[in-house]
Amino acid sequence: MANSLHGPLTGVTVIDLGQIYNGPYCTFLMAMAGARVIKVEPRGGENLRRRAKVGGAAVPFAMLNSNKEFISLDLKTARGKELLREMVGKADVLIENFSQGAMDRLGLGYDVLKQINPALVYASGSGYGRSGPMKNYPAMDIAVQAMSGLMSINGFEDRPPVKVGPAVADFIGGVHLYAAVVTALYERQTTGEGRLVEVSMMESVYPSLASNLGLYYAKKGQVSARTGNRHGGMAESPYNVYPTTDGFIAIVASSDDQWSRLLTVIGRSELIGDVRFSTLGARVQRIDEVDAIVAAFTTPRTKEDAFQQLISAGVTCAPVRDIGEVVNDEHMLGRKALEWVEHPLYGRIPLPRSSLRFSDVPMPDIEPSGEVGRNNASVYGEWLGLGAEAVAELVRNQII
Repeated sequence: MANSLHGPLTGVTVIDLGQIYNGPYCTFLMAMAGARVIKVEPRGGENLRRRAKVGGAAVPFAMLNSNKEFISLDLKTARGKELLREMVGKADVLIENFSQGAMDRLGLGYDVLKQINPALVYASGSGYGRSGPMKNYPAMDIAVQAMSGLMSINGFEDRPPVKVGPAVADFIGGVHLYAAVVTALYERQTTGEGRLVEVSMMESVYPSLASNLGLYYAKKGQVSARTGNRHGGMAESPYNVYPTTDGFIAIVASSDDQWSRLLTVIGRSELIGDVRFSTLGARVQRIDEVDAIVAAFTTPRTKEDAFQQLISAGVTCAPVRDIGEVVNDEHMLGRKALEWVEHPLYGRIPLPRSSLRFSDVPMPDIEPSGEVGRNNASVYGEWLGLGAEAVAELVRNQII
């Protein structure tokens, strides 16, 4: 019987060497699912923490590192490497998203660590994977967006390509990394053996191009222009963002039933059954006319008024909201997906919980991220079993 008090990953210990978004988001999901996550940082903190001193990176760091323990460790020293190997011997999972080959150069690659702990699941996140001609290319989210084709389809036809605003490659890669780790842990229950799992950010985002790839093949390999807010495969209509008096509203009514509902709400029921618009194919062929019909309804109304009328009729739509509206959203706060927290380092900020929910498991309390090395004494002392003087010596020798 499932434990109703603890998350499904309770009892799993994770060594988190992740940095920025990709690896840390994977381990955040694991922590929220009940795993013990020990975040290992250089003595000066990982890259995202250091960014906080010059910009707004404090909030992203706090978002991705709740419910973890924080230790510092210099992996470039012999003693630092020795301590990591000791931790690996007691852990279930190690996660890293360093540049290709970095762990091997430190003498801490999978081939070494699996000799210490054959049951270890070693997870590697990267931009382009551990093999292939691009494996050594440096990768940040914007580079992967460019390389994967994601950027080429974003924006409007008459303008240059635009990166997708959020760091989608990092986060989609992080979700896939979580899936790979949990899959390997499931296999380990049967075999008793761990394994190396890897996830490429580029390969993770490729399936999201599905609509655009559909149009590419429908046009027999011809690359189409960017479609702006219209459907990437130009296979839905209406499907766009429409103006209102105080902003914009997104509306999708691709089925014939939704189209009829939309026409009824906007006072154009005489067009129901009109052969010019009676099928999806016909509406796509007359996409400009369809958009004009919808825009005539939205333009003189507020986005909230248009939204309430449309949603009450079961038409798929949503007002285009800004970040300030989202972080104060009653739905998100009511479901405890978000919580405003007094962070000990960064003040009052909105922090997320995992979007993974497990029946009969209560939502975990948010334990805010802490300073570099906050848990050195408990991890090195209580978990690894070092005495107080041994821990003090690590500090004196600048290992931690």
